[in-house]
Amino acid sequence: MSKTETTLGAADKVVKPNSLTEANPAGTWRDYLTLAKMGIVISNLITVFAGSFLAIKYNHLLFMDKLAVLSLAVLGSALVIAGGCSLNNYIDRDIDGLMERTKERPTVTGKIEANQALWMGIILSALGVIFLAMTTLTAAVFGLIGLFVYVAVYTMWLKRTHSINTVIGGISGAMPPLIGWAAVDPGLAHTAWILFLIMFLWQPPHFLALAMKRCEEYRNAGIPMLPVVSGFRMTKRQMIWYVSALIPVSLYLYPFGKVYTILAAIMGLCWLALGLSGLRSTNDIKWARQMFVYSLNYLTILFVAMILVNI
Repeated sequence: MSKTETTLGAADKVVKPNSLTEANPAGTWRDYLTLAKMGIVISNLITVFAGSFLAIKYNHLLFMDKLAVLSLAVLGSALVIAGGCSLNNYIDRDIDGLMERTKERPTVTGKIEANQALWMGIILSALGVIFLAMTTLTAAVFGLIGLFVYVAVYTMWLKRTHSINTVIGGISGAMPPLIGWAAVDPGLAHTAWILFLIMFLWQPPHFLALAMKRCEEYRNAGIPMLPVVSGFRMTKRQMIWYVSALIPVSLYLYPFGKVYTILAAIMGLCWLALGLSGLRSTNDIKWARQMFVYSLNYLTILFVAMILVNI
């Protein structure tokens, strides 16, 4: 696959008829949940909730008075994210079949028809934006921006053409806390943008670790992930730089108190130490697996801590 393949070329390729097994679909509700990538949805909702909760706290509002708004923000975000993931499955069904990690997705096996995945993505996304608009138009706009970047910019274009795909795609992944905050306070205090930056800087080391683990699968599918294009050593250096930048950004939330600040510093420095150890590692895949697992724990603990210290 050429690295210069255009967006339209990618779109033409993924909708080629008869290229996949789509006869006699027999999708169950589990298949539809798989299509929506519920693990991604749930993990992102933690940051949506954190954004809304912190906006309520720092605007001196009552939590119960904003419970309906928070519920709409969480529900709307869940639907937009699920819709985007469904569209991602629809678009990527040609390359998903070439990767061990994704070859059993229902759009590849034919359990769910391509058109069903397409319409599921469109309907869920539209409903999600409507629910977000019931909070504030700003939240709905952020939802649309995240959806557009993930589906059009990342999935249809950069994922198939350039190794910078992980970085640019991080814009969509950083939207959830902004959506949550904007649902309560469309004015967006500087704290909301710090949450955005934390999410943006967290994603490259997280997804590059996954790309290292699955490097040969991405190579086989013709996807120009950084480890495929530039090798493991360059990828490791990039991951270390992002973790290094993340530490001071996370500490900028020092007004959250000593407990949060100390926790953020310790977790960030431990992640950096793990990253630096990769420069001497003789087992790159094992190290990448450790970085991936640590990144998941880091994000969950950090955002839960933000909530707890502000109760």
